[in-house]
Amino acid sequence: MQIGSLTDMSAIEGPRGDLEFETIPRMVRATAHRYGDAEAIVDVDAGVSISYAQLAPRVIEAAAAFTACGIRPGDRVAIWAPNIWEWPVAALGAQSAGAILVPLNTRFKGAEAHYVLRRSGAKTLVTVNGFLDTNYVEMLESASEELGELSSLTTVVVARGQSQGDAIDWPSFIRRGLQTDPNEVIATLESIQPGDISDMLFTSGTTGAPKGVRTSHAQNLRAFRSWSHVIGLQPGDRYLVVNPFFHAFGYKAGILAALMCGSTLLPHAVFDAAAVLERIPRDRISMLPGPPALFQTILARNDLDQFDLSSLRLSVTGAAAIPVTLIEDMWTRLGFDNVVTGYGLTEATGIATMCRYDDDAETIATTSGRAIEGVEVLVVDDSNVEVARGTPGEIIVRGYNVMVGYFDDPTETAEAVDTDGWLHTGDIGTMDSRGYIKITDRKKDMFIVGGFNAYPAEIESLMSRHTAIAQVAVIGVPDDRMGEVGHAFVILRDGAHATGPEIQAWCKAEMANYKAPKIVEVVREFPLNASGKVVKFELRARAMDTSN
Repeated sequence: MQIGSLTDMSAIEGPRGDLEFETIPRMVRATAHRYGDAEAIVDVDAGVSISYAQLAPRVIEAAAAFTACGIRPGDRVAIWAPNIWEWPVAALGAQSAGAILVPLNTRFKGAEAHYVLRRSGAKTLVTVNGFLDTNYVEMLESASEELGELSSLTTVVVARGQSQGDAIDWPSFIRRGLQTDPNEVIATLESIQPGDISDMLFTSGTTGAPKGVRTSHAQNLRAFRSWSHVIGLQPGDRYLVVNPFFHAFGYKAGILAALMCGSTLLPHAVFDAAAVLERIPRDRISMLPGPPALFQTILARNDLDQFDLSSLRLSVTGAAAIPVTLIEDMWTRLGFDNVVTGYGLTEATGIATMCRYDDDAETIATTSGRAIEGVEVLVVDDSNVEVARGTPGEIIVRGYNVMVGYFDDPTETAEAVDTDGWLHTGDIGTMDSRGYIKITDRKKDMFIVGGFNAYPAEIESLMSRHTAIAQVAVIGVPDDRMGEVGHAFVILRDGAHATGPEIQAWCKAEMANYKAPKIVEVVREFPLNASGKVVKFELRARAMDTSN
């Protein structure tokens, strides 16, 4: 590979989290001494406030409980729950027991959760019942009846809501830990190494089968200590985490970043712009990340001047087109000191590039920033040769943040990370003379619905379970509210009868709502190329013509 000038490799932009803490469990113990009585987690809805000094023993209690349930280093523990205080305690407890964290999307239906649990071999699941009127345990049990029992899953813990069947509630789970020798827990915690795997987040690919992305303690600590330094996060900041904990942002840029920096983590379970606005003065929020739509909704209110927003200091936004005026309004009308945007993907530990706090509004709005410290970013052609600045090409990333690999899938890992260590993102973009990138397209078919990655192959695989569907092809199309949405073209089986709206309703019931196509169009045939593959750009053109 021909390598051109690298992006900001010489700039040291803050402390190294991996050197400072080494592992996530040691970070919890270190910050307990460093920040003491300062609030670590405040769950307003539950009426729970946990100081840094109190968090460490709660995490050890959870680690003891996981150990009592048979969890050993390298085992997988899944969490399928919204943003509540038990989520970080369970996650940190599992990691302190040497386990690998596997977050599950709360929008998953039973079959989707079943796949991740089976594929990961998770031994324990921490979940909830009753969140948004959803019975997660019952949904998983129904999926198991259809798809087979989860032989690896031995313990289900219900952190909130009514436990049922063999599931146990959170207090009962914690009491199990009394059976565990505390010295065994501490010995396990101390044995964890910086290079050990800390988490496995599942992301889909062009094969349609979600893959587990493995990253280590050291990678996460270094990446999000650097992220926090660029943002300006500091002790005493009150950080409202609207982004879901199951997402790389909510978990890594949320939980890990806040706790590393001595900030107060305030979980927010259900996204609602009006509720967020009310919480800013009530809870004295200083750090508020969110999608552009959140800030646009807040800024559009006629009564905005009635809210005291003077506590706001820091924000991160992105994952959708951003007008320059929005950044300016966030500075002038909402009062933020620092507003940045960035770019990352699960395979890059969640972060690769960032704008800086002193960038101008146009740079922040129209680019995804430049490489973070210790990371290289290039834009290359199909031969892996760097293209001229301003010329479109594939964005590739190399550095400490590139994943250890996909779980139990060396073939897919080798396709994603080449022999020189470059992660091929599949995203098309340009780089300017300063090293700032703009994402212009996607080499793969992935599209983004309201900030969530949607993968056509995975959606097609899920839709193929419908008894009336013979073939299906899914594409992403522009949408004013969500950025992009799915448009599915369906060929019915001989003799089957189903309308587009009927299939669309089935999709809403069977998969996470961001995956469910907004439009389902029944057709007689697909455009095919000489190899018999569906020509999706023709379907995309047809969808655009229909929408116009």
